[in-house]
Amino acid sequence: MTIEEIKTIIARDENRVLELKKTTGELVKGMQTLCAFLNSDGGWLFFGITPKLEVLGQNVTDSTQREIAHEMTKIEPAISLPIQIIDIPERPGFSVIGIHSDAAKFGDAPYTYDGRPYYKVESTTVLMPRSMFEERLRRSNPSRFAWESQTPDNLLIEDLDESRIKGAVAYGVEKGRMPASAVTENTWALLDKFAMIENGKIKNAAAALFIKRPTAYPQFLIRLARFRGVEKKEFIDNMRVKGNFFELLDAGMAFLFKHLSQSGVIKGLRREEQLEIPIEALREALTNALCHRLLDSPSGSVGISIFDDRVEIENTGHLPNELTTETIKLPHRSYPQNPIIADALYMTAFLESWGTGVSRMVDACKAVGLPEPEYGTDGAFVWITFKRPSRVANLDTNLDTNLDTNLDTNLDTSLDTSLDTNINSNTNSDTKYDLSDKQKEVLAYCIIARSSREILEHIGVTNHTKNRDRFVNYLVDEGYLERTIPDSPNSPQQKYVVKNK
Repeated sequence: MTIEEIKTIIARDENRVLELKKTTGELVKGMQTLCAFLNSDGGWLFFGITPKLEVLGQNVTDSTQREIAHEMTKIEPAISLPIQIIDIPERPGFSVIGIHSDAAKFGDAPYTYDGRPYYKVESTTVLMPRSMFEERLRRSNPSRFAWESQTPDNLLIEDLDESRIKGAVAYGVEKGRMPASAVTENTWALLDKFAMIENGKIKNAAAALFIKRPTAYPQFLIRLARFRGVEKKEFIDNMRVKGNFFELLDAGMAFLFKHLSQSGVIKGLRREEQLEIPIEALREALTNALCHRLLDSPSGSVGISIFDDRVEIENTGHLPNELTTETIKLPHRSYPQNPIIADALYMTAFLESWGTGVSRMVDACKAVGLPEPEYGTDGAFVWITFKRPSRVANLDTNLDTNLDTNLDTNLDTSLDTSLDTNINSNTNSDTKYDLSDKQKEVLAYCIIARSSREILEHIGVTNHTKNRDRFVNYLVDEGYLERTIPDSPNSPQQKYVVKNK
């Protein structure tokens, strides 16, 4: 390297990949910056150049070089970077000292200088936050530093739900992912098969999947909300559930069944319920969120938000560095945030391991005429958005925004006559039944499937048995409404819809 080449490098002034020090009198700060380069995008560190870009140089002796080499030994992990001495032709006896480092690579252990980690924020060298340092440690050696690999002293075999473990194993055997002999093994042996035992202790991964009571794990949480409209302003329904992976998966799917429109399809001798968004796509998205969430933060969680026009499923964490919100929808390898948990879910047939889940969600949505789901991230959360069918979204929006103002007028002028006519023909009877205004409002509201709770909330009455009998069951008995799950009248997922729309 020559002085002219140095002048070309420093022409852009100090920046994220360039640091200038007047002399090695600032050696400690220079080494902090070198550590930051190693943890960031790499760069050049020069001694003998002022911040005003004056190439002054300094007298470089053997002692100077030994001092630099000694300070570099304080950088860990150990590095070997060449120290370049560049003479200044117009200043005999003076030289510039240059040290270059490459950029950090994904999976590299974080570097420290004198026991402290540094990184670059634009042109400034700053201490690395603890959370970033720990995250890089985990990435550099997932099996050692990952939260799921830790073995807390207070986690015992009695804290785990043995029936959940046995049930998951039985399903894995049924799907051919585990040998048939697994069903006869004891709980400890099964945990060992899932790589959840180390030195006679149980790993956190087992707690995430099978814990009975998650009081010590506040991050084992799913937040569930149904909002009115398309913004997070007004709740229609709002709840939080704590539990292990399987309990959170069940709670999330039940909430989706509760608030999304359903239809029944007869296959053979069985009726199968379908949602307006394919069940398999929603289940895959929720499984991924629960499996790949960031679990080491007590404030971590998974969330489901249902709006009039979309459904969003989010989890704490970030996309793998190898993927973006666009490339994740292309064929790719699997990069699990929690590989032990992911492997166990693969063995029990709850998860695929080949990175095909996203493409299957895309295909499922396209098959029913819906747009492909979209991914988003802000560095702290990752979310996937499913668009609801426009017909359903428009009905929800119109009913919410227009019914309150228009129902009195429209129901009085049109429903009085049209419902009377339809009632007579729909019941195959000569008897004319008089419906109250609120009962007529129920019929207008149930043009798409609604739960009894939604119905009573909409017409402004309490959720009492007498009101359910008067405004829901009566209309079912008289043939105006029908149940979406007729074979199970008391199903928690039961909804009601106008029989003759």
